[in-house]
Amino acid sequence: MGKYLIRRILIAIPVLLMVTVFCFGMVNLAPGDPSDLYLSQNATQVQKQEMKKNLGLDKPVYIQYVKWLEKTFQGDLGFSFASRTPVTEVIPAKLAATVELLICTLILSYALAIPLGIVCARHQGGWLDNTITGVSFLGVSIPGFFFGLGMVYIFAVELHWLPTGGMSSLGQSSGFLDRLSHIIMPTIVLSLFYCSNMLRYVRSSMIDIFSENYMRTAVSKGLSKKVVLWRHGFRNALVPIITVISSDIPKMLGGAVVTEQIFSWPGLGQLTISSIGSRDYPMLMAINLIAAVGVLICNLVADVLYAVVDPRIRY
Repeated sequence: MGKYLIRRILIAIPVLLMVTVFCFGMVNLAPGDPSDLYLSQNATQVQKQEMKKNLGLDKPVYIQYVKWLEKTFQGDLGFSFASRTPVTEVIPAKLAATVELLICTLILSYALAIPLGIVCARHQGGWLDNTITGVSFLGVSIPGFFFGLGMVYIFAVELHWLPTGGMSSLGQSSGFLDRLSHIIMPTIVLSLFYCSNMLRYVRSSMIDIFSENYMRTAVSKGLSKKVVLWRHGFRNALVPIITVISSDIPKMLGGAVVTEQIFSWPGLGQLTISSIGSRDYPMLMAINLIAAVGVLICNLVADVLYAVVDPRIRY
């Protein structure tokens, strides 16, 4: 296992470098010049060149990338074009807010999807299975932004049960209940798709597991339903479930861009939108780097968990 992990980490390094090259090229190919945001329309060509030099944009793109890479290896992600502050001072608070939202989304999504998927599998073809499966298809089909705006209108504008957005109420101490009231709607909106998607995977996996011979053998031995379900059934269904979870987490980060924008949640998603609008290249590269590292870590953890839940898998 140790050699395998080292090999995977070594493979991840060139993959990460290729991702940064691609992202750096795409960011610089975007239309517009960041220096135009800091100059008036009457600025002279000399002033424009001076501003480009101050922003580090006067060199060819490949030289800009090499300099960015050198500074990144030293732990320096540069200065934000928009706020003129170090990127490393802005990212931690935004990342913490997004991680908080993603953790709540993961807990809610899988706490509902896994037991409901098992219930559907045990009652395959029944009214309960058809009802839950139908609702899950609806959850996969509804656009997140539409569902989010609908929740804001119903629960915040009309009923006044929940705040419209933000992480805490203005002018009040951010206590647990206040924080909870602000995170409820973003979590539900972001969880809708992933809960519905995971439910269908769990249902399908458990239906296949229930038809296996070893499950009938476990029942014939007189083992309790709880032991048969969790020790012999659910454990063998974990491998595809782990695969789905490892691919869902990076998708959630992408979904957070829309959700955070709707609910004014001050995380990486909202920061991404504002950085695109201000052509903040250093900030966008830092966000892309974090996302790429997160995907690689999720894949690595998934491979380790495969061997933990299934003794037949050895590296």
